[in-house]
Amino acid sequence: MKKLRFFPVVLIIGLAACSGGSEKSNADTAATVSADTTHKTADTTQMIAPLPDVPAGAKVFFKNLKDGQTVKSPLKIEFGVEGIALDTAGAIKPASGHHHLLIDAGDSIAAGTVVPKDSTHLHFGKAQTETEITLTPGEHKLTLQYADGIHRSYGGKLAATIKVKVK
Repeated sequence: MKKLRFFPVVLIIGLAACSGGSEKSNADTAATVSADTTHKTADTTQMIAPLPDVPAGAKVFFKNLKDGQTVKSPLKIEFGVEGIALDTAGAIKPASGHHHLLIDAGDSIAAGTVVPKDSTHLHFGKAQTETEITLTPGEHKLTLQYADGIHRSYGGKLAATIKVKVK
């Protein structure tokens, strides 16, 4: 029973941290939530909704970068999204979400898994559409990952990965 009380507290703290901080603050981590199950919230009378469906034709993309491009650091990155609404973190709404940037952290995060929040998993829960990052010289893999209002990944269906070479 104590575990059921602890999980909602962690989830609420994670949501507050993701939507309340600056876009460059990435010290916290989030818990993993399965898309196939529902979890009780703090008052135990409400359930967390399942992961919303990805609308047909929805996609995310890098607006100003191409795969294999050579760039200078710091690097401005512009996020693009089509076919699904851009919204702030917090509420789970059908056909909506927000961006996350994975830096050298894989091609996508499994659908239904909460995107971690650390130096390689950046959250943009205020519906930001761009950022500036500093990268070391060499090759880097950048993945744009879309997630729902509580940061659950939409998986590979709403992810885009490129490699860039930093001078």
